Amino acid sequence: MHDRTALTELRIDRFIRERLEPAVYRAHHPLAVSAWEAPGEPVPFEVADAAEYVPFGVGRRWGRPWGTTWFHVEGAVPSEWWQASGELPEGTRAELVIDLGFTAGQSGFQAEALVWDRSGSPLKGVSPFNQAVSSAVDAAGRVDVRVEAASNPDVGSLFTFEPTHLGDRATAGTDPIYVLRTVEIGLRDVIVAELLADALALRGLAAQLDPTSARRAELLEGLDRMIDTVDPDDVAATAAAARAVLLPLLERPAHASAHTLHAVGHAHIDSAWLWPVRETARKVSRTFANVLALMDEDPDVVFASSSAQQFAWVKEYYPALWARLVERVREGRFVPVGGMWVESDTNMVGGEAMARQLLEGKSFFLEEFGIETPEVWLPDSFGYSGALPQIIRASGSKWFLTQKISWNETNRMPHHTFLWEGIDGTRLFTHFPPVDKYNSDVSAEDLAHAQRNFADKGRTNVSLLPYGYGDGGGGPTREMAATIARTGSLEGSPIVEHSTPARFFETAEREYADPEVWAGELYLEFHRGTYTSQLRTKQGNRRSEHLLREAELWAATATVRAGVAYPAATLKRLWQLTLLQQFHDILPGSSIAWVHRDAERNYAAIATELTDIIDESLRVLAGSGDHTLRANAAPHARGAVPALALGSAPAETPVAPVRVGDDLVLDNGVVRAVIDPRGLIVSLVEVGSGREVVPPGSTAGLFQLHRDTPTQWDAWDIDEHYRRHVIDLVDAESVAIEGDAVVITRRFGDSRLVQRITLFEGSRTLRLSIDVDWHERQKLLKLSVPVDVHTDRAQSEIQFGHIVRPTHTNTSWDAARFETVAHRWVRVAEPDFGVAVTNDSTYGHDITRHARTGGGTVSIVRLSVIRGALFPDPQQDQGEHHLEVGIVVGAQTQDAVTEGYRANLPERVVTGAGVGEVAPLVRVEDASVVIEAVKLAEDGSGDVIVRLYESLGHRAATRVVPGFAASGVIETDLLEREIPAAALVAAGSDGAEIALRPFQLATLRFTRS
Repeated sequence: MHDRTALTELRIDRFIRERLEPAVYRAHHPLAVSAWEAPGEPVPFEVADAAEYVPFGVGRRWGRPWGTTWFHVEGAVPSEWWQASGELPEGTRAELVIDLGFTAGQSGFQAEALVWDRSGSPLKGVSPFNQAVSSAVDAAGRVDVRVEAASNPDVGSLFTFEPTHLGDRATAGTDPIYVLRTVEIGLRDVIVAELLADALALRGLAAQLDPTSARRAELLEGLDRMIDTVDPDDVAATAAAARAVLLPLLERPAHASAHTLHAVGHAHIDSAWLWPVRETARKVSRTFANVLALMDEDPDVVFASSSAQQFAWVKEYYPALWARLVERVREGRFVPVGGMWVESDTNMVGGEAMARQLLEGKSFFLEEFGIETPEVWLPDSFGYSGALPQIIRASGSKWFLTQKISWNETNRMPHHTFLWEGIDGTRLFTHFPPVDKYNSDVSAEDLAHAQRNFADKGRTNVSLLPYGYGDGGGGPTREMAATIARTGSLEGSPIVEHSTPARFFETAEREYADPEVWAGELYLEFHRGTYTSQLRTKQGNRRSEHLLREAELWAATATVRAGVAYPAATLKRLWQLTLLQQFHDILPGSSIAWVHRDAERNYAAIATELTDIIDESLRVLAGSGDHTLRANAAPHARGAVPALALGSAPAETPVAPVRVGDDLVLDNGVVRAVIDPRGLIVSLVEVGSGREVVPPGSTAGLFQLHRDTPTQWDAWDIDEHYRRHVIDLVDAESVAIEGDAVVITRRFGDSRLVQRITLFEGSRTLRLSIDVDWHERQKLLKLSVPVDVHTDRAQSEIQFGHIVRPTHTNTSWDAARFETVAHRWVRVAEPDFGVAVTNDSTYGHDITRHARTGGGTVSIVRLSVIRGALFPDPQQDQGEHHLEVGIVVGAQTQDAVTEGYRANLPERVVTGAGVGEVAPLVRVEDASVVIEAVKLAEDGSGDVIVRLYESLGHRAATRVVPGFAASGVIETDLLEREIPAAALVAAGSDGAEIALRPFQLATLRFTRS
């Protein structure tokens, strides 16, 4: 039984659905359609325009998965629509309307199209909730367009997470998957459309108000009277009168205390995800065309778009669209934001790569538009490194925006606007839109949620509203803009106004002069599996980052020392390709198979080109003769070879294993390891002190297999309940001495694992070389290293330093951090003794503390080695993989830093050299100060750029000494522009004096004499 109010609501909803919405178009007229299916990958307009088209009827199936069908659409407005004056009826306009056969899924996750005029200029995109193209009908009422229709399969917009064959072209099939439903001219009734917008805005607002409020009653009463005003048999004739009934309700101004939302058009376009990178370029074109068409109709609309890579695609492939975009950028309505090459992951991207994301992105926007992007815009990345505030500031930007932390499973962030403090003390003005999404449709529900949810009431009263279809693109629509026009000042609603990101941030800073502070990382309590999924992609990223370091170092050295040409263009191209693959659904391993196979091919090509640059540079530097040199690209000396130099030194000498009873022993006088008959490390001793690493009753080097069945997002998540199901892989097929290694072979399920354990003379590091042939699904393999130290915290390397995280679970925040990210090393320690675990390709870790037999606690460091999620890539990580892990005994933080670099920058042997050594191009006199990059300046001047940071969390004062004649040195930002000195204390002919605070990052620019 319904009360009167409920019946009124039902009446209003049905009237809107069954009377107003169908009346938006007064009439429909079919058009002639012919088609040509591109045989393979997408083709340019010129190729499609010259193709041979055949008639194609509405109602026919079209489009194989991932295919492209070009439709030629022709026709004209029927004669009966024209008035005697030669005009269409007042208040109407003709539009091309296309329904490609859209399904119930989201916009951007299925079929889409770009409509082109016959001159080859894009007009507008077509998608499920944006099907009309006004500009396709010329002034004489004619239509003659090409429609580039992409038959992208809906891989998972409903997120059932079922394994799908559609994510790989090899298994997606060839049968058509869509039915062409509508291709016609529609006669749009503008007044009815405005009435519909009025009604939807007021009905939505009523649903969000207190059921007992007078305003809600007033709105429902007014909407009820509107219905009585409309003639259901002639909506068009009575729409204006119905609008007049609603006008007083729309004119009631907002309360003075109403929250203000700065509405910014937006279309978060994943640079790859449930579609390949090549499709993203087309998604960008469709979205940008939509936005530009909307701007032509509505002069108030502002649109913000990030990712220089996406702009670069438009410039390269869509010049006519680019020209229109440039004009809107000049007007300040199409706003480049973010300053990064792509919206990257920030957990796993290396320090220098994060710097390059900003260097490449900001440089592109400066070169193309003369725009300095002041904000970093990362609404959807899966957590944010504590190093980011400093890196962002070092790029010249000052604001940060994200939304993703609203996805936290356990804890709610206490602020929406605050200062974010990084590991070095840098603070950054930061905002989380309280609407809790980056693709709002400007519904009354979204607006009310933003107002209620805002956590900083009483201190500030503004937030940002990113609106428009996103993820798969689409952007804002005219319906969304119509809602904003009605909520600029509307009683009961927040105030919504068109704005720009800069205007919002300036307003927020002015209103909130002394914000609260959040220190450390912004850890996402969700998507923890992204530190591990798609191991090959992660290895490709790690290897590419270090190869780029080597290539720049040796190429710069060869240019300065030998005068050879610096391969700037090649390095820039390879950096940009590496940066693209750091996008937050590629590097995290959460894309379809197609994306990751492309990434693996790209990484292989990157490695080939960079290795060629390295080899050629080293050959130039070494000359020709009979010497053998070792090239050390690491920032610390390797024995007799200095950092960043070539020198003569013997190869490392491995220690031969020996049998002692049933055990195998590796002992170099520094470290002694005992491996039992099961192939497990039962003792690991620092010989000098006698300190045992392995706790009583424990074993190190133990592989553990867990059930891995996330509750929701397969490739994204590792859920805490995985710990309840574990199998210790203690049974060995064989344990044997092979040469200088102990080799253990294990089989489990359908998989095979081979582990080689080695120890070298003089080294503190026990090396574990791991080959795994993985054929498990919905399983997680971890490698356990128990450490007999009592501590409640662990150090984990991140960009330009490390972060200290608690290993206890005192609070819900601590407990939620059960899987964490680290780069090359983690370390647990007591004040006088520590152990580090290094890796060459692993990011996911869990570090916990447990009761020790005999009292106290021990720490267990575990690396997440590999997973086998089923969605979105059901073949994730199947096959062979190789990893390197090191256990560094008695490690101080300096040892962890040094060994982490060594593990990822193996020395290179140069034979037939004509010199006995090549001195470093630059050196630093304090080992705690790490030289992260040596390169030549971006502007082609030949200046040498040196990027360095303090790595231990201490203060450091030292000299940076160039190994070439330098006439001057300045301190710069990441874009290599001079800034007031923050680290540079003094400079002379013998080098630069610098003083760094803990984890401080600095960039020096040396001018060559």
